[in-house]
Amino acid sequence: MPFDRSIKIAPSILAADFANFGAECAAVEAQGADWIHVDVMDGHFVPNITFGPATCAAIRPHIKGVMDVHLMIAPVDPYIDAFADAGADVLTAHVEAGPHIHRTLQAIRGAGMKAGVALNPGTPASAVAEVIDMVDLICVMTVNPGFGGQKFIDMTAKIADLRAMIGDRPVHIEIDGGVDPTTAPLVAKAGADVLVAGSAVFRGGSVNDPAPYGDNIRAIRAAAEGVWT
Repeated sequence: MPFDRSIKIAPSILAADFANFGAECAAVEAQGADWIHVDVMDGHFVPNITFGPATCAAIRPHIKGVMDVHLMIAPVDPYIDAFADAGADVLTAHVEAGPHIHRTLQAIRGAGMKAGVALNPGTPASAVAEVIDMVDLICVMTVNPGFGGQKFIDMTAKIADLRAMIGDRPVHIEIDGGVDPTTAPLVAKAGADVLVAGSAVFRGGSVNDPAPYGDNIRAIRAAAEGVWT
């Protein structure tokens, strides 16, 4: 995973066909996705249950690029090795998920993965100030976590604060929630470079007709990159 700040589109498989995950991952990658985003929910930290390490292991052979796993679970630490074994490249834990985020980030990196930390909409940028040198990615939630398809919450001021805090460190800012061609320019201008999109990518397509995936990805990318042209 060489570091760069170019716009990366990370389709969330939460919006994919659950009966066909492997083919869906391959289809969106073929249509231009940069990363594959896996939203893991436990019905405890968030009010929904999705999937776990077994699903990640099953889809890993179908993913050529980065598998970006976002843990919306608590506790996190007992499951870190399982997600490493499943092939996660990036593992992100919420700062709100436990009292020892420093220890959690140490364990993620110790297991050989890139370490991410996520912030809910109600959590300030300052919550990661003391661990910023331990992370490879900061995920800014632009919805309250738990379900796909929610309305975008404007977190551009927080994104800009994080961008200033990061400085020249090789740390990605990822946006998760309500990303589409309308909201992508807002977060990109504020400093984000990894855009997670679920329904905005998968809408209108299928594994048998994946061309709409490519159209959707290109529209989001063009909108985000357009802020610099």
